[in-house]
Amino acid sequence: MKSINKTLKKAALLCIAGSFFLISIDGLAQRRVGGNGGTKRAGGAVKTRPATQRPATQTRPGSNNSGVRKSTNTTTRPANTSNTNAGNRNTTTNRNSATRNNINNSGNRNTNISGNTVNRNNVNINVNNSVHVRNNRNTVVRPGPRPYVRPPYVYGGYRYHAYNPYFFHPYRPFYWGPVWHPWGFFVATLAVTAIVVSVESAQYHYDQGVWYTSTSGGYTAVPAPVGGTVNNIPSGAQTVNTGTVNNYYYGGTYYEKDGSTYKVVAPTAGTLVDNLPEGGEEVTIGDVKYVKFGETYYQPVQVDGKDKYEVVQVEEDK
Repeated sequence: MKSINKTLKKAALLCIAGSFFLISIDGLAQRRVGGNGGTKRAGGAVKTRPATQRPATQTRPGSNNSGVRKSTNTTTRPANTSNTNAGNRNTTTNRNSATRNNINNSGNRNTNISGNTVNRNNVNINVNNSVHVRNNRNTVVRPGPRPYVRPPYVYGGYRYHAYNPYFFHPYRPFYWGPVWHPWGFFVATLAVTAIVVSVESAQYHYDQGVWYTSTSGGYTAVPAPVGGTVNNIPSGAQTVNTGTVNNYYYGGTYYEKDGSTYKVVAPTAGTLVDNLPEGGEEVTIGDVKYVKFGETYYQPVQVDGKDKYEVVQVEEDK
């Protein structure tokens, strides 16, 4: 009996000791769990509280979003920012490229359109003026055959005589055909029909109503030199009456029959022509608009209901 009682006492003591031991371990575990932010042990696994209690991105009140915390998902935001910046860069580049293209195209348009039109006019005018400086043979107007019954138009110290009243109509150059060229026109070569004509030690080339001088790399059309003689003139030459003799008029040049040849002569004041060639300059003198070739002035007039041009005699007003 004594041995049995001893055994029971030992078992009771072991149970009490075990209970205290378990209580101590459980308390320690609870303290550890509380210090780790609310995790619980269940079968040796650790459970995590839902992350919804702390939003990934929070914004504090402030201007310009200065209080924005960086999101844990850093991949998405930098990607969006990069795309936006790239888009801005592309847009800017495209705009700049478009601007450059527009400037270039504008330059090309401005070069193509003004090149073909303005340059041609400038060449005609500029070369005409320089031709006049080099060759003034066709600038003297022969006086009219009879006295003027109309008073001259006086302006700027000069008197402008004409037999017919001034009647303005626009200057429209006449097309004399594909082989005719205005003053200043340049050609690299001449046709085999061209001939050489010498006038007072100067050499000219004549071909189908057009007179040329040799220039660097080719030939340039010039006013016909007074005194130049040729055997033939174009069939399209117009017969005009100067009041004394008939002249043959073609492309702004006047010829007189001299035996079997034709000689270039200066225009006679009062001569009427139907058309003027390309290369003239419309100038305004006071209230009158003349068409000027070299130093020869043509006044727009109307005769028998038809527009014409009359060669004007210009004199200094003394």
